[in-house]
Amino acid sequence: MAETEDFVGQEPHPVDGDLFKEPMKKRRRSDRDQRFRAFPSVEQSALKEYEKLESRTRRVLSNTYQKLIQSVFLDDSIPNGVKYLINRLLALIEKSSLDPIYIGLFGSTGAGKSSLINAIIQQAMFLPVSGESICTSCIVQVSSGCCEQYEAKIHLLSDQEWKEELKNLTKLLQRTEELGGEEADAWDRDDAVEEAIWKLQMLYGNGAERKNYEELLRAKPKGKIPTSRIITLKAEEPGELSIKLDPYIRTKRRDWDEQSAETQIWPLIKHVEVTLPKSELIPEGVVLVDIPGTGDFNNKRDEMWKKTIDKCSVIWVISDIERVSGGRAHEDLLNESIKACQRGFCRDVALVVTKTDKLHLPEYLRERKVGNQAVQSQREAVLERNEMIKLQRNRILKEKLKRKLPADSKVLEASDLVYTVSAQEYWQQALLIEEETEIPKLREYIRKRLLDKKRRMVTKYVTEAFGLLLLTDSFNCTENLPNEYLHMSGLRRFVEEKIQLLEKAIDQCFAHIARPLQEGVRSARTSYRRILGACLVRSRGNQGFHQTLKAVCLKNGIYASRTLARIDLNEAITQPIYDQIDPVFGGIFRAGTPTSSALMPHIDAFKHSLQEKLTEIGIRNGRKYDSCKKSFLIQEISAILGGLEGHILRRKRRIYESLTTSVQNDLKPCYEEAAQITGKKACERMKDVIRRGVDRQVAEGMFERAQERMQHQFQQLKNGITEKVKGSIATMLSLASSQGDGLYKELADVKSEYKEMEKLHRSLREVAENAVLRQGMQDFLLRMSPSKAGPPQT
Repeated sequence: MAETEDFVGQEPHPVDGDLFKEPMKKRRRSDRDQRFRAFPSVEQSALKEYEKLESRTRRVLSNTYQKLIQSVFLDDSIPNGVKYLINRLLALIEKSSLDPIYIGLFGSTGAGKSSLINAIIQQAMFLPVSGESICTSCIVQVSSGCCEQYEAKIHLLSDQEWKEELKNLTKLLQRTEELGGEEADAWDRDDAVEEAIWKLQMLYGNGAERKNYEELLRAKPKGKIPTSRIITLKAEEPGELSIKLDPYIRTKRRDWDEQSAETQIWPLIKHVEVTLPKSELIPEGVVLVDIPGTGDFNNKRDEMWKKTIDKCSVIWVISDIERVSGGRAHEDLLNESIKACQRGFCRDVALVVTKTDKLHLPEYLRERKVGNQAVQSQREAVLERNEMIKLQRNRILKEKLKRKLPADSKVLEASDLVYTVSAQEYWQQALLIEEETEIPKLREYIRKRLLDKKRRMVTKYVTEAFGLLLLTDSFNCTENLPNEYLHMSGLRRFVEEKIQLLEKAIDQCFAHIARPLQEGVRSARTSYRRILGACLVRSRGNQGFHQTLKAVCLKNGIYASRTLARIDLNEAITQPIYDQIDPVFGGIFRAGTPTSSALMPHIDAFKHSLQEKLTEIGIRNGRKYDSCKKSFLIQEISAILGGLEGHILRRKRRIYESLTTSVQNDLKPCYEEAAQITGKKACERMKDVIRRGVDRQVAEGMFERAQERMQHQFQQLKNGITEKVKGSIATMLSLASSQGDGLYKELADVKSEYKEMEKLHRSLREVAENAVLRQGMQDFLLRMSPSKAGPPQT
């Protein structure tokens, strides 16, 4: 049932109540033209042509829709086929022009994410950067639009969400009088305790940490909290908005004396959206997301942290030059990004090394091992070192991706997996020219990504619209309609046989996960004690870990802080399973080369077999009406099965996380018991409860249950796919039948709309050819042009 509901939620056709709905208004031409300011002339021309194609197609669809509505408006009953067609037209008219491309900048505090965004959008110091305070404290999204002003929306936790966090914070600060002196000192130095005290003092003032939950509920926050839980800031100039925004997204040091009213509500901030007006450097449709590296103690913020990572189609792992060569934080970021490729929408991962202008020349020359050519200047040394970093990190990252992803994953084909950037040099150009800072290279990547997505979207949109107009025009055909030229009964039998073959193919595809899943469970059973021990033991003993462990238990095995490394016991002890299944799991959900283990190629093969059958029938019969129905069916099959891909990607996350979710649910009683422990030696006693609880659950089949739940999720996905295919195609075939309550009804004449749509469909190839020709001419001119002036001498 849940599977069916998921599909219903994605249904593209409005309900009958919306049959006579007014289509949404078109964007003004001046607004549309502003969207291309970020592109050079060659790319602008291509985008304008695609935009014109899309706009004209929407106009044809809108005219057709209005005519159909007028022709059936006074009818007592409207045939189901006509309702279907009208709703499909409305869905296409209102279809989003382009879903945003989310590019996640994922990195630790101080890595240079905000500085990089500032350089990309050409606004120095727009977002706060490292200084005497810790930087960006929440998720910040930056995009451009057609607004006239700079605008920011600060979204706050709801009252209920804050109450949930407040309850956990006060539980965390329940200090027992039974603690000995040494334990009390350790409690005071605990990282989780320090952060909890900091949050409460920031919101309620000094002494708030000594109040209980009920007292704090009655206390009045120091800062003003709007009832809408959204704060909107606007400004004419970027510097003006930056000043207004700064207190909300910059986390002050805990010993910072000056606290504004804005700073005082920092613990309530969930995320921030910033919109730039008509940017010449960041195109509309691209969202740059500054993502903190660890998540958050608050459930809602932590959930949003994960969902934000998963919705990014591109992730740039940001690491400064001094941290890129090692360290747990850098490795954790890379691993989390690779997981996003497995469970989310991410298709591209790259490492962006920041602050690459930093180099101590005498030390570099002393340790230099590259060739015998002498380095003449600081600039030459920086460029040489950066190129070496690129080669080394590209090889390491590619090896890491190969271990986790299928060998033919598109991300492995990328020419650039590593960028070496310097935001400081982009502004100063004391050592490097602009191109050598690689900021322009990242902008070019963004533009090409958007242009490619627009091209694919418009091609699909125009093709789908052409299929609908073909059928609509055929309604007024008078050629012997009662005869069913398409031989629907034979076609239905063919479809039923192909659906059975599709079910078998999906079963075989999903069967590939069984063996690595079983091997992973065996590995997890033999290694969980060692992994758990490593998570629970600290090099400095229990000092500063007492309440952090309690926080882990309060959050069912997970502790995420804005300043500390993320702790996830459930993920840690299931990691041996993921190590085994990751390459196979990625192979199941990949697109591209057809293999027995890949799901989408099987669905594509099913689609092509139906379309080939329809083409064969059309050739055999050769009637105009049949030809229109055939074209309509071919397009609708593409639309139905194309919609499956989005559903599969959404289900993929639920399947991938089913292992850790299962383990977390099984260990919940154990975490709850440990969280209640207080008094002397509480930290060791909590550890003992966790160890015993995990041992007990493993003995009772915890990992085997996780295995079964993942396999059940795969089965649910298969059932959902086949049910959707059976239902949608059966409905479509019955509507395409010319007998009974089918598609036929004498409607308004739409021949002029059909002819215009036919021209637009033919224009698709011409637009694509023009784009290739312009790009080729530009590349030729660039090759023939004189080289740019040399860099500054140092």
